[in-house]
Amino acid sequence: MSSQFELSTPPTDAISAVKFAPGASNRMLVSSWDRNVYLYDTSVKPDGQLLRKYEHRAPVLDVCWGADENEAFSAGLDWDVRRINLETGEQSVLSSHEAGVKSVVYSRETSTVISASWDSTLHVHHPTKMPHVPATINLPSKPFSLSITPTKLVVAMASRALHIYDIRSLALLTSQASEAPPNVVDLEPLQRRESSLKFMTRAVACMPKDDGYASSSIEGRIAVEWFDPSPDSQARKYAFKCHRQVAENGVDVVYPVNALAFHPVHGTFASGGGDGFVALWDGVAKRRIRQYQRYPSSIAALAFSDDGKYLAVAVSPGFEDGKDDISEGVVKVFVRELSESEAKAKGAK
Repeated sequence: MSSQFELSTPPTDAISAVKFAPGASNRMLVSSWDRNVYLYDTSVKPDGQLLRKYEHRAPVLDVCWGADENEAFSAGLDWDVRRINLETGEQSVLSSHEAGVKSVVYSRETSTVISASWDSTLHVHHPTKMPHVPATINLPSKPFSLSITPTKLVVAMASRALHIYDIRSLALLTSQASEAPPNVVDLEPLQRRESSLKFMTRAVACMPKDDGYASSSIEGRIAVEWFDPSPDSQARKYAFKCHRQVAENGVDVVYPVNALAFHPVHGTFASGGGDGFVALWDGVAKRRIRQYQRYPSSIAALAFSDDGKYLAVAVSPGFEDGKDDISEGVVKVFVRELSESEAKAKGAK
């Protein structure tokens, strides 16, 4: 049987991201519009323990783990990409964009940090080579979401644009670490794609076996696609409707699909919507595995632990704009312990 508990001492404003530590299912980072990154120990019974808060100058829009359990990287509306020593609390600025920084990811394979800003650029950093000036890559439009695999970076942008980059090519851009002026490079992506979704992309998440990705839109749809550019592989891509409710007049009420996360073991994925529901999907069989009981408010973020035994669900109304009038007690983080077969595809052994 699965069980679930609610973390004590949640953020006081909308949540932007939740991330389990690599290789450790009991440590979690949560970033928030309340200008803080939170570090939790989720194994402390009965409702977890807040270990530390790391204050920022402005709302934090994303956070990721670094090389180990004592390192994290954050991004936010102060335009900065920050490195956080989780043990000492010390923060250092890796780079500053020219607008808010929406997303940040860390590649363990290449020890690089990649940030995406609303100034329509990527910054590629090598935090072990400091001081350095990050490589800057211009994007065709505003980025909305990043997802990373051991070999690829997927950048979902406005105007239905999507770029797929080779991680090692990105890492090579940081090899000439220097104190020279900003280094703007023209790196061609592996692939340029147009989203299968007609409306604005809200989230993108890569499959754990590095063979494709799912993306979601503000208009209650999810698309599933594969990296292989061959016609046969591309013929497999599809999109489907979800996170909708039928109103009394028979008209669909459509909600944004705010969050996506792939199960690291089974390859199924979870989606979280503005309707307060979390659903599990088998992307290969094209079917829903289950839908959980409705949560108190909009789903802002989702994350599976590395071992696939836990699913973190962040709930917060108005997380898209960090509304100032969020009342106390409505922002919540739930940790769900999954049963052995809960996230398995139907028919899987």
